[in-house]
Amino acid sequence: MNECCAVVDLRQYTLHPGHRDALIEVFDTYLVEGQEQTGMHIVGQFRDLDDPDRFVWIRGFRDLPARADALNAFYYGPVWRAHSAAANVTMIDSDNALLLKPVRLGPGYPALDAPRAGDAASSMIGGAVYHRAAEDDGFVEFFTDQVVPVLAATGAEPVAVFESLVAENNFPQLPLRDEVVLTWFARFADDTAYDEHRRRLADSRAWQERVLPELVCRSAKPVQELRLRPTGGSQFR
Repeated sequence: MNECCAVVDLRQYTLHPGHRDALIEVFDTYLVEGQEQTGMHIVGQFRDLDDPDRFVWIRGFRDLPARADALNAFYYGPVWRAHSAAANVTMIDSDNALLLKPVRLGPGYPALDAPRAGDAASSMIGGAVYHRAAEDDGFVEFFTDQVVPVLAATGAEPVAVFESLVAENNFPQLPLRDEVVLTWFARFADDTAYDEHRRRLADSRAWQERVLPELVCRSAKPVQELRLRPTGGSQFR
């Protein structure tokens, strides 16, 4: 397992209309390197294809103490001090954040030294966030045994699966959502490949008759489907 990803933040920001590209410019140019200098792993940053004013990103930490150290170093350090105003002016809300731990990281999950191409991506990162009733609800086993085989058979082998890390927020200056989730991500070569996966999933009797009804029963609220386009500075692409 990637040594920097025992703890992961999944962050979804709501931005002022039309400001997403401005945030991405600041983020990719200055904030990725600035955060990684403090020991974080900036795994991926994305445009949400279903919301033009949402920016989604993933960052990893070696463990919880390393998270506190890195966040303190960055948010009270020179890079954030220099660029925080330009970033913050784009944002309406930055509190939609989840603290996660890996269930499985596949070979397609970016390593610490993975390249950042710097060009536009045609690939798509698809996935979902499932909202669970409790930490001990058996959801991970159900997902692994029942959901993953159908996803893989329809062209969406998960590259990464995470569940909530139920722990005290050790950097309370950045709030976290108080809920239990499981989330997964898969890579698609392009939009057509994703659309084909969705078509095959809709045609799957196993999904429609067995897996989906149980997913609905096990979920505390409706699933959040994710369709994400990597930015030029994203490793996960």
